[in-house]
This record gives sequence, structure tokens and C-alpha cells, in this order.
Amino acid sequence: MFVSAIVVAAGQGRRFGHKVSKAVLRLNSRPLIAYSLGILNALPQVKEIIVVGNPLNIRALRSITRQNKIAKAIKVILGGKERRDSVAQGLKAVNPRADFILIHDAVRPFITRGLAACVLKEAQKSGAAIAAVPVKATIKKADHKGCVEKSVDRDNLWEVQTPQVFARDLILKAYKKFGRFKATDDALLVEKSGKQVKIVLGLSHNIKITTPEDFLIAKGIAGLWKAA
Repeated sequence: MFVSAIVVAAGQGRRFGHKVSKAVLRLNSRPLIAYSLGILNALPQVKEIIVVGNPLNIRALRSITRQNKIAKAIKVILGGKERRDSVAQGLKAVNPRADFILIHDAVRPFITRGLAACVLKEAQKSGAAIAAVPVKATIKKADHKGCVEKSVDRDNLWEVQTPQVFARDLILKAYKKFGRFKATDDALLVEKSGKQVKIVLGLSHNIKITTPEDFLIAKGIAGLWKAA
């Protein structure tokens, strides 16, 4: 199986409030992106890694891949304005021999080999698989006045994570047809194409670093974390 991994690190981090890209910030002893790159680099199914950056961090990303000996990171390219534009650029760069494409957010440093392998295995069977965890909190829907409209049954609600893995032709067709549609994850475009997406149980510590508070939590996880 030939898997091409796209690691998206092109975000501007407006909500983070830091002049330096989150992906290249040092999380304890390593750059944040180096955590997930190391995991993907060690997966035998992954034959290439395409890192998608922005004009402000692309030099740093290239340096990080060299310094951390990410041998499979054969391409570090510029992304676009929105996340979907950056993924689209990554899709253009994948090897034509790829059977599956794994997409991961650089600001989720705590994936494991086990989780990535499970999502890959499910994608092999179904064509499309994502990591996700059950919603734990009570969820309420508000009206336009900010008042509770109703409580939402959380029994079938899942918080979506990455990695997400898709058969190559499936994700390419989804982006070709729905790539301009506003989507917060790649699976939504596949769903719009009519394909069922399977859920693989993710990891509660596979957090997305969006705010400074998230970064503080990540420092604590990194101090205890051991990839599996």
C-alpha cells in the first residue's frame, strides 16, 4: 500500500495571538510539527510526506524536516488562503502511485502510530475513515438572542480529529467537485459526494492547539507523552 501523507501547517494562527506560526513553535524540546512528522515518518505504509506551509514559515518547516531527519518529507510547499486551499495544493503534489491519502493537521502533535494505523486499516476497507472521540460535554443549541433553544442529545455526537484517510480517487473527486465549499474538515467534502465515512475511535489527548490555553495543556501532555 502506498500512502501519501499531507500535513497542513499553513494556518496563520489568528486566534493564537502569536507572531510565530504555531507549527514551528517549540513544544518543550521539539518544534510542534516534529511530533506528528516523526510518527508519520515511522509508519511503513506512508511512503511520502508533503508538508504544506505559508510564506512566513516555509523556510522554518524545511529546516525542521532536515534537522529532525524526516526522510519521507520529500516536499515542503506553499498552501493557500484557507485550509481547503492548502489541502488542494497538497493533493496536487501527491505521487500518482498513491493508493490512499492521509491528511493531518500539524497543530495536532499527539497522534500515535497505533491511531494512524487503525485509521489506515479502516480506510482500506471502507475507502474513507476519520479519527474522532465521543462528545463528553452537555451540548445546547442557542437561538439568535443567545438563549437556550434546546439541549442536544450527545449519544451520537463525535468530536472529529485528524488523521483522516481517503482512497486517492475519492478525495481527488471530492475536492474537484466541492473544493470551493466552506468545510472545516476534509471528510465533509467526501460526505457531500455521497460516500459514507467511517469513524475510528481517536485519542482524548489528540488535541488541536488553537489558543494559548491549548498550548499550555499541550506542554503538560508533552511532558508525559510517549508515542505508541
